Amino acid sequence: MNRTGLIIALSLALGVGLLFGIYPELDLKLAALFYDAPTHSFPVKSSTLAVIARDAAMWISWAFALPAIVALIVKLARPDRPLMMSGRALVFLLLTLVLSAGVLTNLTFKSYWGRPRPITVTQFGGNQAFMPWWDPRGQCARNCSFFSGEGATAFWTYAPAALAPPAWRPAAYAAATVFGATTSGLRMAFGGHFFTDVAIAGLVTFLVIWLAHGYIYRWSSTRLTDEAVDAALTRLAWPGYRAMQRWRGRDVSERPSL
Repeated sequence: MNRTGLIIALSLALGVGLLFGIYPELDLKLAALFYDAPTHSFPVKSSTLAVIARDAAMWISWAFALPAIVALIVKLARPDRPLMMSGRALVFLLLTLVLSAGVLTNLTFKSYWGRPRPITVTQFGGNQAFMPWWDPRGQCARNCSFFSGEGATAFWTYAPAALAPPAWRPAAYAAATVFGATTSGLRMAFGGHFFTDVAIAGLVTFLVIWLAHGYIYRWSSTRLTDEAVDAALTRLAWPGYRAMQRWRGRDVSERPSL
């Protein structure tokens, strides 16, 4: 998560944005590679193996987040005990996942950016007009194409890769890139997203992770410590924990000993 990665990501974002903004038909040409005109369908969508691979990709992504989710639940239930994992890693993994694959994707763009999916545009047998990536005035009413939630979730694996031991980190980044690109390719093959949907999903996710990593780990003015995160979660969960203990006939101190 250094400046080189940031420069590469910003350069790619600028290049993809400008190229597909000036020539939006490129999105249609790339989507057409997966479209079978005689049957008016995206054949890969009917492949059982492809469906299994798509589902497996999401399970793999969430598997990386599972330790942080479990550690948070246990900590909220038992704030008298220390966190089961690094506090900074917990915050970093869950924050980046919620922002990239949740808030920015599903609660922001996909809800208000009316870009139709490839499978619904007239060029591929649908009834909606194709829209370039930058135009939110499409006919899609909900769960729209821009940008890809599954692509963002797959590329989110950059976050656990950033926490890998330094010697393994380059390989982890390469694996996350291949995983994100493969999953995104499947979404295109299904007719679920255009190239710009998945490309921008990956770039936005990387930028979210880069900023969060800097805020939590690298920048001295905002850098967190594992102990501070543990203490903050203890204070947050303590009132509920104390009320539960009192209901069970056990008394604990009003304030936790940190």
